[in-house]
Amino acid sequence: MIPFNDLLLFGFAALLMVLSPGPNMIYLISRSLSQGKNAGIVSLLGVMSGFLFHILMVSFGLTAIFFAIPYAFIVVKFLGVGYLLYLAYNAIKSENKIFDVHQHLKADKPIKLFNIGFMTNVLNPKMAVFYLSFFPQFIKPENGTILSQSFQLGIIQILISFTVNLLIVISAARMATWFSKKPIWLRIQKWFMASILTGLAVKMALTKAK
Repeated sequence: MIPFNDLLLFGFAALLMVLSPGPNMIYLISRSLSQGKNAGIVSLLGVMSGFLFHILMVSFGLTAIFFAIPYAFIVVKFLGVGYLLYLAYNAIKSENKIFDVHQHLKADKPIKLFNIGFMTNVLNPKMAVFYLSFFPQFIKPENGTILSQSFQLGIIQILISFTVNLLIVISAARMATWFSKKPIWLRIQKWFMASILTGLAVKMALTKAK
């Protein structure tokens, strides 16, 4: 069992990570504002499943293989870059107004919302880098098996991330009415979203395996 003080320190680091803007946060906010709280929650479940994927990869040592083989890292990284650019393109082309709660959007099915949330997280090499570089600092042989310690840390990270992102989803849905009353947001929102997504894609492209 990992000492309580170490778990607290890890929890604080996980909190800082989830509070920093990234593809997951952008996706959850956009879904919540465009399709409501329920769609945001379904999307959040997909994102959480993506976290579980990364945790399993680290726990069984597969992530280490990705970073030991440069070409594997490059493939995963540019899949993520391509996906973010695709989302940016759709943000510009789409007529959907993210902050307009009175529009009649064609609602995506829950399975699609879940899958996009899952892939947004899985195709983000930043998460794999975080887990691979941070978990080993809190895992010690005297505290039990590496697998059990990895799952302890993973559960804490998922609980913190779920709680914070759920608050974001709920707040975003409530903010939609306010945004819909500001016409200027209706003109700039899609370019704002596209710019953020493109910036994230560029940052991701510059990420190097360590």
